[in-house]
Amino acid sequence: MTKIPEDINKLSFEKALVELEEIVDNLESGSVDLEKSIEHYTRGSLLRLHCQNKLDEAVLKLEEIKVSPDGKVSKNKANET
Repeated sequence: MTKIPEDINKLSFEKALVELEEIVDNLESGSVDLEKSIEHYTRGSLLRLHCQNKLDEAVLKLEEIKVSPDGKVSKNKANET
């Protein structure tokens, strides 16, 4: 598994996504040199992974929520599906 640097781990999903979008824009514009493009690509890959991890965590939390037929909301037990 790829280790995500602490500065990226501290970012919220939204801030990481904004930075990732900026990196994509810079790479697509072709205005940065090759060395900087490689750095951007590497950081972008880590930001994408961080965002995916945050989304996966959110899905797990949502899957813990159970809505009964009468509309009551409760939390699923760990072994309940």
